Amino acid sequence: MRLLGKALTFDDVLLVPAYSQVLPKDTSLATRFSRNISLNLPLVSAAMDTVTEARLAIAIAQEGGVGIVHKNLTAAEQAAQVAKVKRYESGVLRDPVVITPTHTVRQVMDLSNQLGVSGFPVCDGGKVVGIVTGRDLRFETRYDIPVSQIMTPREKLVTVPDGTTLAEGKALLNKHKLERLLVVNDAFELKGLITVKDITKQTSFPNAARDAQGKRRVGAAVG
Repeated sequence: MRLLGKALTFDDVLLVPAYSQVLPKDTSLATRFSRNISLNLPLVSAAMDTVTEARLAIAIAQEGGVGIVHKNLTAAEQAAQVAKVKRYESGVLRDPVVITPTHTVRQVMDLSNQLGVSGFPVCDGGKVVGIVTGRDLRFETRYDIPVSQIMTPREKLVTVPDGTTLAEGKALLNKHKLERLLVVNDAFELKGLITVKDITKQTSFPNAARDAQGKRRVGAAVG
């Protein structure tokens, strides 16, 4: 009988206690999930309907791993779970949810509760005309009026051009005591959104697994 190879079990190995020259905080657990995807923590959650949906995928990505959303969903439901992870933190959110000036206060409140979003850029004909935030909605009781009556109008907005860094955005947010900045081009078309919440999350979780756009990594089971 020929041995093809040797393998060890946990009980076959004994580590002798000793002082280490390497501190735990200085170690790196970074690894590769695939040829083009790297992780800061070698942790991947199971694609099971009792294990991984957006909530767990967000938590794992925060620590540097990746969650795989199960396929026991419709394609639209699974895509919504992935989108929820991607929207959770993005640095610059490139596809924020927008509303029109004719949306009613009631519609925007419902949208806010449904998506867990507290601020919406208001666009008309592709151009930014204002913004509605939680402060505008908090004590509003005129539910059937259009948001154009309560929004912060374009002339009072603080905006930044595309290409603004998070550090520059953070300085402006602090200077003007704002929670979000609209990223616009020369034609005042919306190109993104920078929020205090996302900047804070990036500071709190420096090892989070992010893609090239700064969004949390997440996978989805197919087949």
